[in-house]
Amino acid sequence: MRLKAARDFCQRFGTGMHAGVDMLRLLDSESKIGPPRQREAIADLRAEAADGSTLADGMRKRPQFFPPLLRSMTNVGETTGTLERTLFKLAEYYDQQLTLRNNFQRAIAWPAIQFVIGVGVLSLVIWIMGIMNSGGRQMADILGLGLTGTSGVLKFWGILLLFFAAVAAAIVAFQKNVGGIQNAIPLLYKIPGIGSSLQTITLSRFTWTLSLALETGLDPIRAIRLALDSTDSDFYRSGADDAEAAIRGGATLTGALEATSVFPEEFLTQVSVAELSGTDAESISHVARDYDVRAKSAMRVIAGFATGTIWLLVAGFLIFFIIQIVMMIAGAYQDALQGI
Repeated sequence: MRLKAARDFCQRFGTGMHAGVDMLRLLDSESKIGPPRQREAIADLRAEAADGSTLADGMRKRPQFFPPLLRSMTNVGETTGTLERTLFKLAEYYDQQLTLRNNFQRAIAWPAIQFVIGVGVLSLVIWIMGIMNSGGRQMADILGLGLTGTSGVLKFWGILLLFFAAVAAAIVAFQKNVGGIQNAIPLLYKIPGIGSSLQTITLSRFTWTLSLALETGLDPIRAIRLALDSTDSDFYRSGADDAEAAIRGGATLTGALEATSVFPEEFLTQVSVAELSGTDAESISHVARDYDVRAKSAMRVIAGFATGTIWLLVAGFLIFFIIQIVMMIAGAYQDALQGI
């Protein structure tokens, strides 16, 4: 289930429940919305609900479609009788995540277009060099890469494809924690600017999920485990058992988070101070709102970094191209002068 679909589902379902609409009618309506896979999943929920199954049980049977947070929070909402409020909170959470993603995509859209244009211009130059002749001879290789004509364009695209495939493979390997690579996350966070921004966004997601879980009545052990899982990082998930042991030993929320050894001192201090002002749910809610603001600033930093990287690539292509042309012209003049 995509982020936007999850947000809209929670918003519509929560609104329907607030209006007193029967759950079966809501599910029947939802089964007519969205792509085929979503309609099929909701239709199955409707059929099982008609047989007496809960919404959470139906979602639990389809983990490949319904996200973990939606499954867990729906279960909590149904158990505590706060499903309507829980769905509205989930809609707010998904909307926040969607806003961050959309802001990032908008920020890098124009630089990405510039990069595509730059690749197109270079491809055109390579192709022209293969079809134009000068004095019966093929034009000189202006780029100095040995790429000319249609075959040169295809080779050029192949090189770019391999580069981006390698980048994508590295990202997937990191997400799946291949070879325990996520253990290097503390080193990643030490990169000036970009590292702290990545950490802030991760902590924002963690605090939002933890705040949501605690506010809906989930016990601290399950709430922390769910929040750690929401980071999509095995580095953070590794602290779940330590947090559980700390809570069972009588530790506060701050003590449990400190026991995980994955959170920065500044974050723990902020949670500790907020914890003095009220319950766990209230305290982490204050921290979540603060990190929401920080995450938006951090996303702008990351978008700026991505934008700068793309611009550097485009500028690098153009500068290399200009230098090659200047060197070719200078070489031609030098050859001409030597013949005099």
